[in-house]
Amino acid sequence: MEKIWEFYKNGQWEVPFLIFSICLFVATSVFLYLLIIESRNRNIKKERLRNEYSILIEKLMASIIFEDASYSVIKEDKNLMVLFDTSFFRETVVESLINLHKNYEGIYAQKLEQFYKDSGLIKGSFRKLKSLKWEVKCKGITELAELNISDAFGNIVAFSKARNKTLKITAINACIKLAGTKGIVHLTEHSDPIDDWTQVNIISAFKKHDIGDTKGVELLLESQNTTVVALGLKLIKELKLTQKVPYVAELAARTTNNLIKYEAQNVLQTLTL
Repeated sequence: MEKIWEFYKNGQWEVPFLIFSICLFVATSVFLYLLIIESRNRNIKKERLRNEYSILIEKLMASIIFEDASYSVIKEDKNLMVLFDTSFFRETVVESLINLHKNYEGIYAQKLEQFYKDSGLIKGSFRKLKSLKWEVKCKGITELAELNISDAFGNIVAFSKARNKTLKITAINACIKLAGTKGIVHLTEHSDPIDDWTQVNIISAFKKHDIGDTKGVELLLESQNTTVVALGLKLIKELKLTQKVPYVAELAARTTNNLIKYEAQNVLQTLTL
């Protein structure tokens, strides 16, 4: 310790320390600069490829929608299949599929869904559900829900209990799109509270997807979780489900929770006036 103290007092360490600090700063600055340049070049390359691919993908989508071209016919194009082997091209195709699917209905939408399955793009979406990154999981959930892959419901519903709020909302919204009210019945068993923001998103999802069959919403009123009961009452009120009035009246009569009783009475007043 004495030697170290003497070394410190003599000031012999100052010059080497300053030189080391300057070298470290310069090296770090150069590394970060190169990293920024690399990232920028990668983004520029992706954008260039996206523009190149967009022309090809537009023709591909047109042949699927309007010319009844099946994947078995499309895959005979070897040049196209080479591109299909690249992850970025597949991602770009999926993005195009989703954008088109949002604007088409009926037979046209079904053609896009069938191509999504036949081409194996669906496998990539399922793989995203296994990612450790929540944003990648959200992307996979959105893709499967938008393209009406009902077989994915079991996988997606598991994420409705996620700690990450964005992932939870994305999963619940996807369940609603795929299964309507069946997509929220599982919430009756939820032990965790459902916050107001999540409830607002669930109600918005019902309105957005125009769920016609509301059978099962009343089951939320039987939950032991008061936030789930509150969600059920809000859904009944916002969607004006007058056929659920008997269930709300029964809840108002039996509940011992003053907040729930007040909310139930408020719903009854709104729907019976």
